[in-house]
Amino acid sequence: MNTKLPSIELLGSSKIEIHYKRPYFKKMYHICSAKDADVILRKYINVQQLDLKESFWVILLTNANRVLAVAETAQGTTTSVLTNTKYIFQLALLTNASAMILAHTHPSGNLDFSVRDIKETKKIQQLAKIMEVTLLDHIVLSSESFNSMVQEDIL
Repeated sequence: MNTKLPSIELLGSSKIEIHYKRPYFKKMYHICSAKDADVILRKYINVQQLDLKESFWVILLTNANRVLAVAETAQGTTTSVLTNTKYIFQLALLTNASAMILAHTHPSGNLDFSVRDIKETKKIQQLAKIMEVTLLDHIVLSSESFNSMVQEDIL
């Protein structure tokens, strides 16, 4: 029996190319604190939606904590949002990020981190370490204020 294996020519092959151009250095925001991250996020988040539903964001940074990108990675309900870990790391790799800051909104105004918030953050922190990306902080925002896991000594 003569079995012929399919060749690459028959199946074709996919070629993946990455095209990314970082922002100009002098125009990049610099983050030194959770307050800086809050200010930058509020430039991108629709503040009129903060009290409506939860959303999850990531700030991607250079090794000098300059902002490469700010992206909303998920939208949820009034009480929760699913963490889209795969998408977060796709963005980190595509932007060649060295660090990141996570953020999500609490429409209720309660700035305390839930057990689930902490568990998800620790999971992402472990994955980030494997990917050689530093997780600098995770902040929760409401229309009134924000809270930081670093400031609360959780992270």
